[in-house]
Amino acid sequence: MEKISLPVVVCPVCNNAHNIEEVLTAQSNQNVIYHCPNCGYEVKNIETSKG
Repeated sequence: MEKISLPVVVCPVCNNAHNIEEVLTAQSNQNVIYHCPNCGYEVKNIETSKG
């Protein structure tokens, strides 16, 4: 069986790449929070197609 890799998100500030589950946090209002563990850059209330 082929192993499926997770999508990677690249930080717009430091250009480090991390797996999507490491940097995105779902909010109860259908939006998400992005947080870069490398440089600390954070964006809150990112709208999704459902939000």
